Amino acid sequence: MGTLEGKVAFITGAARGQGRSHAVRLAQEGADIIAVDTSTQVETVPYDTARADDLTETVRQVEALDRRILAADVDVRDLAGLTKIAEEGATELGRLDIVLANAGISTMAPTLEMSEDTWQTMIDINLTGVWKTVRAAVPHIVAGGRGGSVVLTSSLAALSVNENIAHYSAAKTGLIGLMKVLAKELAPQSIRVNSVHPTTVATEMILNDATYRLFRPDLENPGREDFEEAARELNKLPVSMVEASDVTEAIVYLVSDSGRYITGTTHVIDAGGRL
Repeated sequence: MGTLEGKVAFITGAARGQGRSHAVRLAQEGADIIAVDTSTQVETVPYDTARADDLTETVRQVEALDRRILAADVDVRDLAGLTKIAEEGATELGRLDIVLANAGISTMAPTLEMSEDTWQTMIDINLTGVWKTVRAAVPHIVAGGRGGSVVLTSSLAALSVNENIAHYSAAKTGLIGLMKVLAKELAPQSIRVNSVHPTTVATEMILNDATYRLFRPDLENPGREDFEEAARELNKLPVSMVEASDVTEAIVYLVSDSGRYITGTTHVIDAGGRL
């Protein structure tokens, strides 16, 4: 018996990276999964976003654990689409207990040179998309009357800032306020709400040429090793990045009975980045 046996989790950004890690790990603990992601390239993003094959692989890995999974190609900017898959998932799988609002993008530009589209797309996905996820899925936890857990994926960038990511920091900081209000509103229904704040995570969102160039403008064609050398300076522990699984383990703690009295907190996984 896993720590989440019989539970159902709704996860956005589930096609790859942190989202897939969360889906597979929660399935290992006994949860069934509603997995959401978009296969359409997100405008303004300088790296390839998820594709249909990525979500198919998440489904394969969860089913290999003998857990049920319902997957849907939905953008978190689409409230109607999120509402539909949340209703279908809660009906087909019988309940909803956990919501992980994980989907997000990364773009970089100096604040005074940033285009309106770059700013707005970031806010629409990384902040408003989280609210839409909550709006679509959390009512099913409330209706179940059993309590539950919600985790919003924020970032160390909400607590410790760097240049060129004003829109990202603004969105991720906004999630702290959203999380705290939700924690107060949902506490009477025994629904806990927390946020996680990772430092740089080794996923496709970070491991791409655009990020490498931002971190190493001194080099003409920087690669991953060059990026890691610079990124290591962000953390006090001797690592350049954490793994998706490190964030996942924090989430497993928060959504399971081990974290049953934890709500309204900013859970930091930063390798000493704030010290």
